[in-house]
Amino acid sequence: MQLAQNGCVMANGKRHGKVTIGFAIEAHGLVKDFGDARAVDGIDLAVPAGSIYGVLGPNGAGKTTTLRMLLGIIDPDEGHRTLLGESSPIKVARQIGYLPEERGLYPSMHAKEAIAFMGALRGLPLPEGRRRAQALLEAHGLGEAASRPIRSLSKGMAQTVQLLGTIIHKPRVLVLDEPFSGLDALNQGRLEALIREQARDGATILFSTHVIAHAERLCERIAIIAKGKVRFEGAVEEARGRLRPQVRLGTRTSEGSWRAALPADAQLEGGIWRFPLPRTGVEPLLKALIAGGAGIETLSIERPGLHDAFVAIAGEDAARGMDDEPEQEQAA
Repeated sequence: MQLAQNGCVMANGKRHGKVTIGFAIEAHGLVKDFGDARAVDGIDLAVPAGSIYGVLGPNGAGKTTTLRMLLGIIDPDEGHRTLLGESSPIKVARQIGYLPEERGLYPSMHAKEAIAFMGALRGLPLPEGRRRAQALLEAHGLGEAASRPIRSLSKGMAQTVQLLGTIIHKPRVLVLDEPFSGLDALNQGRLEALIREQARDGATILFSTHVIAHAERLCERIAIIAKGKVRFEGAVEEARGRLRPQVRLGTRTSEGSWRAALPADAQLEGGIWRFPLPRTGVEPLLKALIAGGAGIETLSIERPGLHDAFVAIAGEDAARGMDDEPEQEQAA
């Protein structure tokens, strides 16, 4: 892997009192079988310290199993991993925040107590946990919910409470498994803001998702996983750069010598020509269009999105399991 040469990110050190360089999480050749089924098949990952890193793939791709191996919840059958430099993740468990895909809070517990309790599980004294919990709830617009039982909160509010419990002890690494699942657009936006806030404060964020838009907005680096294998690992821009920009061209005339300047794979759809940007650039094309009297009405160059890159890298079958519409939030 080339990541050690060009993928290092420097954390700002606000949270940990010193600047950190290198990888917060590494995995090499991870394999996990469940009976006759291979869930993870030789996965390599390297998550730069201080970065926001996304693991993309459809449901059943092996994302959750990979995260659980990285955290030491389950052990790989083959390969090895390090978490904050430790080959035994349990040794640094108190420096980790983990939001599992299966949410779980005690329905009768008050919001502030639930957050403080989650901090206590990571070694934070309860009085300090209660103080931090109140401050976090107020900072995220949930101050009035501090003394309300979890069962009285909406789904989005309860999920925010669980996430605040995940960060209450100020973890160095935050691992989120499908954190946006089940949230409406408003609460998804709030969660994205909270993730950025944690990264600015020096935490390393690793999250899995099957919604490409979140990764495109948040991540510096990604791993695309399909059928238990990493199909791509690197910068988001590198993934998008695998596809050439697309040209959209509209002209007043439909025939003329300028047509010879269009690539052979140009397609006419609804009066608009669409084709990949020629490797020679747009300037020769413009000259031919003007000289040929095409009468340019519209001309735009569109960079491929991460969804397009995902399809090209992982294939149509994997892409069909991505970008599901979020469920609408329901009152509890």
